[in-house]
Amino acid sequence: MAQSATLLSPAQWRPLAAGIALSTIVAIASVVAEPLLKAAAGGRVGIPAIVIALIIGMLLHPFASGPRFEPGMTFCVKKLLRWAIALLGLRIALGDIVALGATTALLVMLSMALTIASGFVFARWLGRETGMGALAGVATAVCGASAALATATVVPDYKGKAADVAFTVIAMNALSTVAMLAYPLICTWLDLSPAQTGIMLGATIHDVAQVVGAGQSVSDEAANAAVIVKLFRVFLLLPAVLIVGWWLVRDGAAASDAKVPVPVFAIVFLILCLLNSVLATQPALADLYLPLRTVLLEASRWGLLIAIAALGLGTSMAAMARLGWRHLVLVTGTSLVILASVTGGLLALG
Repeated sequence: MAQSATLLSPAQWRPLAAGIALSTIVAIASVVAEPLLKAAAGGRVGIPAIVIALIIGMLLHPFASGPRFEPGMTFCVKKLLRWAIALLGLRIALGDIVALGATTALLVMLSMALTIASGFVFARWLGRETGMGALAGVATAVCGASAALATATVVPDYKGKAADVAFTVIAMNALSTVAMLAYPLICTWLDLSPAQTGIMLGATIHDVAQVVGAGQSVSDEAANAAVIVKLFRVFLLLPAVLIVGWWLVRDGAAASDAKVPVPVFAIVFLILCLLNSVLATQPALADLYLPLRTVLLEASRWGLLIAIAALGLGTSMAAMARLGWRHLVLVTGTSLVILASVTGGLLALG
C-alpha cells in the first residue's frame, strides 16, 4: 500500500482524471451545502463538510462504481490523502506543546495508548475485524475523521474496509457533537478548574471544531487549554498510525498485505511542525510565512475533502446498512475509555 510522491507524466494522469474530477466536484458540493444546511437548521447545528462529502459520495456510488472512475478515486484515497495529512503539521507549534508540562503530556499519551488498545480489545470481543478496531481506536484517540483516514493507509485491505472507514468518520462526528454539548456539563459537575476543564475537553473530544466549541462554551482560558491539548494529540497522529501499522504486521494479521507505508509524509509532517514553530515566531519572516501557511492549510483541507469524497464514492450504502449495532458499541466503547481515563487522571492529580 505504500505510495511515494512521484511526478506523473500526462499519459499517467489521463486515466486518473475522471475519478479525481468527480471526487473534486463532490468536495465542492459539500462546501456549498455546509452553510445551507446550517442555515436550514436555524444556525444552531451544522454538519461538517467532510461528513457531507462522504454522504454525497456514497449516494453517488452506483454511478461511480465503474472502471472509468476507480483509478482516480484510488489515487485520491491513497496518495492525495497522505500529503493532505502531512500539511496538518503546519497547525502545530512545538512551543505550545512544551507549555503543556510533562504531567499533562503524560496523561494525554497514556489515555491515547489505552484507547487505541481498547479498540483492538473491543473489536475482538464483538467479533469485528482487527482493522475496524484500529480505525476506531486511533480515530477516538487522536482526531476523529482525519485519524481514521490516516489509519486506513496502514490497515490491510479486507472485505468491507471502505464501509468501516465511512462508518468511523460519521460516528466520530456524531459522538463529537454529543461530547461538545455534554462534556462541559460533566466538567461543571466534577467542579474542575478552567485549566482542568480545557485539558479534559482537549484530551477527549475527537474533532478540533467541537473541541473549540466546547471550550468556548466554558471560558477563554478553557478554550485555549483545550486547543493546545488537542493539537498535541494531532501531533501524535503520525507516531500512532505508524505504531498501529507495525503492530498489524507483527501480529500477523494478513501480514503479507499489511505494510507500514514508507514514512515520507510522516517525515514531512514533523518537518513542517518544526518549521511552523520557528517561522511563525520570527517577525522578519512571519509576514511572508503566515499567508503561505494559510494557503497550505487550505490545500490540506481540500485534500482531505477530496479524499473523503473519493472514499464515499467507493462505498456502498448497502454495505454501510449491514454493519449492525456492534460497530456502534465499538466506537462508543473507545470514546468512553478515553473519557474515563482522562477524567480519572485529572481527579487523581487534583
